[in-house]
Amino acid sequence: MPKITIAHSPDADDIFMYYAIKFGWVNTGDLTFENIALDIETLNVEAMRGTYDATAISFGAYPIIRDDYALLRCAMSFGEGYGPKLVKKKGAKLKKNFKVALSGRYTTNAMLFRIAYPDARPVYMNFLEIEKAVLDGVVDAGVLIHEAILTYSDELEVEREIFDIWQGLARDMPLPLGGMAIRRSIPLLRAIKIENILLNAVTIAVKNKETLSRMLLERDLIRVDAKKLEKYLSMYANERSETMDDEALAAIDKLFEIGYNHGIYDKKIRASDMLIPKEYMDYRFS
Repeated sequence: MPKITIAHSPDADDIFMYYAIKFGWVNTGDLTFENIALDIETLNVEAMRGTYDATAISFGAYPIIRDDYALLRCAMSFGEGYGPKLVKKKGAKLKKNFKVALSGRYTTNAMLFRIAYPDARPVYMNFLEIEKAVLDGVVDAGVLIHEAILTYSDELEVEREIFDIWQGLARDMPLPLGGMAIRRSIPLLRAIKIENILLNAVTIAVKNKETLSRMLLERDLIRVDAKKLEKYLSMYANERSETMDDEALAAIDKLFEIGYNHGIYDKKIRASDMLIPKEYMDYRFS
């Protein structure tokens, strides 16, 4: 059977949205899936190399890979009044050119941070290392992502929410953080089938949140306890994660527009133009 590589980050919401497939809750037909868990910046870079068939990516990275990957309509993470946090040691005063740890050059949060703090000196590192780097004084501040926004040390305080930066650029829109993309070289009918399988996986996961969460915790697949997992999933693995609506598309378009206007992207694109043309099925079998 054809094997499809699905790459996702090791954070709780990505694992949650994929593992309905891993546990056999989704009919995959004649396809088999191999999942790979890597940090989000590694996934962004590997997408630029075309490594995986389908992969989680930062929306901030997508315009760079648009020629090789189409956007999928599922497994998305948005911030709605929350998101990555710029943290520092309590009581610390940040200079204009402060040294900051970011989770990767191509992440959405790094893009927004650089727009807001053009004089800061970024250092890029694995997201799991950022909190310690701030605590040890290796950097003056750091942007925490994933579960770290719920678990950071009492010795740290929030300097600024990345969501607030976003709101200053795009008022009253959810913050598009990450989504899924699929290689354009995959035959269209197969790509549509893969997208439908992933859509089903996210829908089934959200509808069976308690059972799936318990199974992930029992297997030690999650880095947080049950209470924090429930909180985290309510933020990043919810009904909005299932499929793109007009509000989600508009927010992603705004992110792309902001990146283009700041010289980060070479072309202004629209998310709806980057989706798999599912209407092909209607034409093919009409």
